[in-house]
Amino acid sequence: MLVTGAAGRIGTVLRGGLPERGWALRSLDVVPLPDARPGEEQVVADVTDLAAMVEAVSGAAAVVHLAGVSGESTWAAVSHANIEGTYCVLEAARRAGVPRVVLASSNHATGFTPRPDAGLLREADALPRPDTYYGVSKVAMEALGSLYADRYGLDVVCLRIGSASPEPTTTRQLSTWLSPRDQVSLVDAALRAPSPGFAVVWGVSANTRAWWDLTAARALGYEPVDDAEPYAEALVEVHGEPDPVDPVHARVGGEFTLPSFDAEVDA
Repeated sequence: MLVTGAAGRIGTVLRGGLPERGWALRSLDVVPLPDARPGEEQVVADVTDLAAMVEAVSGAAAVVHLAGVSGESTWAAVSHANIEGTYCVLEAARRAGVPRVVLASSNHATGFTPRPDAGLLREADALPRPDTYYGVSKVAMEALGSLYADRYGLDVVCLRIGSASPEPTTTRQLSTWLSPRDQVSLVDAALRAPSPGFAVVWGVSANTRAWWDLTAARALGYEPVDDAEPYAEALVEVHGEPDPVDPVHARVGGEFTLPSFDAEVDA
């Protein structure tokens, strides 16, 4: 199984956890990985190089695509790495006969979506409302995944990841946190679910203060084990209780919806 962006934060977590669940890994990044794991193949390549990607995915049972710009940047940088990169990964999988691709989408594909006044937000209730160029690239990622599922029959699972970090560091992340253990569990479920076709699911832990409905993710076999609530007392003591009127807490994308994230503001 190929993991792109293997040197990144989530890639590093998966390289540690997926082999324990029986997956043999081929890890790809634009830089050599400094810490090869036993039995791990390593590939140095750029995901926007289609020929290199066809070679990299050859013989793989699936692809987990994490590579790209991981936050807001210029349109040129984001569109090249994230949109062109996703196209190359999906097209390479098609050409090489790889049946399944798991795409690291993001809550920022729907960032300007208001949080519901009551209940949890389902994927179907969060249509594309990107908050940044980065969010736009994730909308395009999901659209490309849908195209390759419908036109070519690939199984494509898009994970709208919340805040993937060792522990929550803000009060917003008490709702959006995806723990390292649950990162592994979510990706493993997306890889093993029988015939998912095209699926878009939220990617968060079982947080007491969750905003997002995990029914669709659980239908894939995802069973989160962590909850951000043990961190709540310390974070609230420092930052205060979340203000539901504050855009950081009133919108899915949080601070990404603020004017400070305008990539062209200094242009």
